[in-house]
Amino acid sequence: MDFLATIGESKLYNFHSHTQFCDGRATMEMFASEVVAQGFTHYGFSPHSPIPVESSCNMHLCDVPTYIEEVTRIKETYGDKTKFYASMEIDYLGKNWGPAHEYFQNLPLDYRIGSIHFIPSQNGEIIDIDGSFENFDRKMERYFNSDIRYVVETYYAHAIEMVNTGGFDLIGHFDKIGNNASHYCPGIEDESWYQALVGDLIDAIIAKKLTVEINTKAWDKHNRFFPHSRYWQRLVKEQVPIIINSDAHYPHLINANREEAHSLLKSQEHYLNKKVVKV
Repeated sequence: MDFLATIGESKLYNFHSHTQFCDGRATMEMFASEVVAQGFTHYGFSPHSPIPVESSCNMHLCDVPTYIEEVTRIKETYGDKTKFYASMEIDYLGKNWGPAHEYFQNLPLDYRIGSIHFIPSQNGEIIDIDGSFENFDRKMERYFNSDIRYVVETYYAHAIEMVNTGGFDLIGHFDKIGNNASHYCPGIEDESWYQALVGDLIDAIIAKKLTVEINTKAWDKHNRFFPHSRYWQRLVKEQVPIIINSDAHYPHLINANREEAHSLLKSQEHYLNKKVVKV
C-alpha cells in the first residue's frame, strides 16, 4: 500500500489503532463515530494479530471473521465520510510466524503492519517485552537473567529478520524497546553498539522500501516518539516514506500528539532542505 499517495495532502489520517478485538478500550463502532466526528479522511483498524502463544493483548483466531465483517459494515456505513481500512498489527515471532505467514497473506486485509512485541528468552520461551516498565523490570530478572544487552540485541535481530522476511507494508514503532531499555539502563540508547543496531535496522528498512510510522502513543507519558526523533533526519534524508500514527486504544486519543509530531517532522525536513541549498 502506498500510504502517502493514499492520504494525499490530508493530515487527518491514522493507520494504527486497537479496539475491543485485542487490548483496545472501546468498540470499533465507538471509534468509527469519533473518527467521523473529528473529520478524519482515512482510518485503519489494526488489532494485534492472533499468535500461537498465550497473550491477553492479542485477538483470538476465532474472532477474525467477526472482525472482518465489522470492518466491512463500518466501511458501508461511514464510507461516504471516511475511508476505513482493515489491517492487523502482526507479531513476528520468528520465521514460522509473522506477517509473511500464509494465514495472514490470505486474509482480506488492506495493509499489514509488522511489529515486534515478543522475543525469545535465552531458553527459547517467547516473552512479551512490551508494556509497562514495572512488568518489563520483573521479566528481566525472571526470564532474561537481567541481561539487557541480550534483550536489545535479540529485539533488533528479530526486527531485521522480520523486515527481510517481508509480507507487510508498514513497520510499527521500530525502536520501541528503547523506552523500557532506557528505564532499565539509563543512557543505553547513546551507546555506540545500540546505535549501530538501530542503524542496521534502518539500512534494512531502506533496502526493502518500507513505510515507517512515527508512533505518538508514548509522547504524553514518556516524552518520546517511536522511532526516537534522533533518527528522523536520516529517514528524511534517505526519502523513507513516513506517516504519523497515534496507536490509539481509546477513541478520544485517535489524534493524540500527531500535530506535535507533524511539526517536528516538518522542522527536520526544513533543516535538511536548507542544508541541501547551502551545499
